[in-house]
Amino acid sequence: MSRSKSSARWLREHFTDEYVTLAREQGYRSRAVFKLMEIQNRDRILKPGMTVIDLGAAPGSWSQFVTRQVGRQGKVVALDILPMEPLAAVEFIEGDFREQETLDRLLALLTGRPVDLVISDMAPNTSGIKAVDQPRGIYLAELALDLARQCLRPGGDLLLKAFQGEGFDNLLRELRRSFATVSSRKPKASRPRSPEAYLLARNYHL
Repeated sequence: MSRSKSSARWLREHFTDEYVTLAREQGYRSRAVFKLMEIQNRDRILKPGMTVIDLGAAPGSWSQFVTRQVGRQGKVVALDILPMEPLAAVEFIEGDFREQETLDRLLALLTGRPVDLVISDMAPNTSGIKAVDQPRGIYLAELALDLARQCLRPGGDLLLKAFQGEGFDNLLRELRRSFATVSSRKPKASRPRSPEAYLLARNYHL
């Protein structure tokens, strides 16, 4: 019963959500793009000519925005375990990057280009049980960090979604081991009750 009530609440919020309406009007695939836009406006993480990896990319709104920021000289490689409709100027890999085959495909698409930025909006399928969902969310953030450590150039940046709760402080410590600065962002487009935050780690060092 509670699940059906929460589903009904989500549907009601979704269809009256100003960001959902804006995304439709502006041709973006999801409201999540406005979270990245706000971070870009504040922190200027995207610049023309950059090479960017987008993790958990489907349905593709972050990749849409990134391609417009990096321009023709830039490169965007998107990954997801779910399928994604093709996007112009985005090279997409459907697969699990924990698997060597997927990682090899990613490295092949990069063609030796140094990666300037890794972004991750990955989130687990939620069960509604915090003791289950929280570790899953932190695990995905840790996977994004692991991939960034493999691919980022020195001085590169990482933006990832994380969920506040158990494991969050340990994640912060790991990020601070590899990056000069780590900041937390809570964009206006994040729903107020959501425990999600975006961690921006800048200036990667080996």
